Amino acid sequence: MLYFIGAGPGDVDLITVKGRDILTKCDVVIYAGSLVNAKHLEFCRKECEIYNSANMTLEDVINVIKEKHSEGKTIVRLHTGDPSIYGAIKEQMDELDMLSIDYEVIPGVSSFTAAAAAIKKEFTLPSVSQTVILTRVEGRTPVPEKEDLEGLAAHKASMALFLSVSMIDKVVDKLKKGYGTGTVPIAVIEKATWEDERIIVGTLDDISQKVKEAGIKKTAQILVGEFIDCEYEKSLLYDKHFTHEFRKGV
Repeated sequence: MLYFIGAGPGDVDLITVKGRDILTKCDVVIYAGSLVNAKHLEFCRKECEIYNSANMTLEDVINVIKEKHSEGKTIVRLHTGDPSIYGAIKEQMDELDMLSIDYEVIPGVSSFTAAAAAIKKEFTLPSVSQTVILTRVEGRTPVPEKEDLEGLAAHKASMALFLSVSMIDKVVDKLKKGYGTGTVPIAVIEKATWEDERIIVGTLDDISQKVKEAGIKKTAQILVGEFIDCEYEKSLLYDKHFTHEFRKGV
């Protein structure tokens, strides 16, 4: 059996209880060493075989899984954050399906929610935004034309950008065109929940310079939208005048 497990954004205690439990009992771990906190491996058994996929190809990963599965071993494919977001697990699952190897996906805490927690903000505020867009700016990996950052920003929704901080000037230029202003609040959270986490907050007008001065070039989440600094309406859920299934309003 193979388990795809989301290790969370950095803090080793942000893996799920289910994920940690499987990790402590498995025979083989293939972990994304360029991003996953290596301290997770301290919870593995001494006999556990460990592979770092940072220097492996898809074929390398599948060959290890195929070999260890034939030996009847329990395998963990440990991904950063939540594996369903920029995790490249679809291509792995397709290969496993062709090999008739059973697998299960265990979700994890994504860096975009960890980043929001770091700046103590809520993406979905009444009267401000009820939509969150997760995206990235095109780089070596293109994005569909209909998902160009400028067009997405025009919706004025709360946004979380992955894998984009190294192109901060390009990000800001597209966001300004989409939002139609440079006053929109934006935050860059480097290594959210890690011990060396850093937070840079500004507006579209000044964030690029702040990020460059801080020397942030990778492993950072970009959050943008009015939810970061705005007036908003309180939720009806806890309004004393609002009636719902579990409570009558006054």
